[in-house]
Amino acid sequence: MTRYLCLLLVLFLTGCATTGSLRDGVTIMTFNVENLFDTRDDPGKNDSTYLPLTQKQSAGHRAQCELIEVQRWREQCLYWDWNDEIVATKMARIAATILQVNNGRGPDIVALQEVENLAVLDQLRTQYLGAAEYQPAVLLEGKDLRGIDVAFLSRLPLVGEPVLHDIEFTGIAQERVDDTRGILEATFRLPDDSLLTAYAVHFPAPYHPREMREQAYDRLNELRSALPPDRYVFAAGDFNTTALEMRDHDMLPRYVHPQWIAVHELGCGSDCRGTHYYAPNDSWSFLDMIIWSAPEKAGWRVDPDSVRLVNEYPSQRTAEGTPNRFQMPAATGVSDHWPLAMTIRRQ
Repeated sequence: MTRYLCLLLVLFLTGCATTGSLRDGVTIMTFNVENLFDTRDDPGKNDSTYLPLTQKQSAGHRAQCELIEVQRWREQCLYWDWNDEIVATKMARIAATILQVNNGRGPDIVALQEVENLAVLDQLRTQYLGAAEYQPAVLLEGKDLRGIDVAFLSRLPLVGEPVLHDIEFTGIAQERVDDTRGILEATFRLPDDSLLTAYAVHFPAPYHPREMREQAYDRLNELRSALPPDRYVFAAGDFNTTALEMRDHDMLPRYVHPQWIAVHELGCGSDCRGTHYYAPNDSWSFLDMIIWSAPEKAGWRVDPDSVRLVNEYPSQRTAEGTPNRFQMPAATGVSDHWPLAMTIRRQ
């Protein structure tokens, strides 16, 4: 009996410690991990680049690669040796980046982009992010032909079933639509039992027409408007909206400010030019954003002092101080995006 009571006490104290660590603040991150693929071929997906060299020797593989118009991508398809050692290096760097937050525990929720499938994400979670104690990953396979998905890792418990919402593009060629991702919705329980609905997004790339991103914003706002008025909500991910497009087309005033707070506008430190750098025109952009929406009488609010780029891990930076993409064959760098993080606190 004594042994049983001791076990109950341990479980109670463990539960209190876990809840207590979140009670005054919940940290949220978005991170485009840049092509987190495993070494296996996913049927129906264009993942031929992300295979070991031993699987790239067939005439069929070479013929498929030769169809790629961009020379750099064609050579990657032909010659990259995406093997288990490379994947292990990539995962270790991603994990080190994520664990910079919360004294080595990582954010409480992280929205991820460019993840191939649930299997590779679970490998990252269980083998490299054990210190974070994340619950089972949230990822639903989408229709993107490139084979990349959006996902969540969270310590907060999931409420109900996640949903992947399609974006119904109108007036857009099908080959462009095939190069897009849906909006992943998941609801989590906050420490005070309030509900937090989260959207992980990866909007159409900047080389696609602006109208595609505008339609994606519209779809996101429709989803937000359909939620109960007392719901806490955030959307996080790669919105793929360049600084030039933001400026010339008032994207934030038109699509974000009416319902959301773009947290990086609250300030994110002294050196916060953006999450992505585009060398050809020497420009920084917040392609990656976290946008927040709360009830009128909100108990949880964004802490403006908590908003920051997560970029102090040395492998994340080039010599010029820009995001250091994962480079092959040397296996240097992490991602061509820097994560953005913020904390909500209970008032």
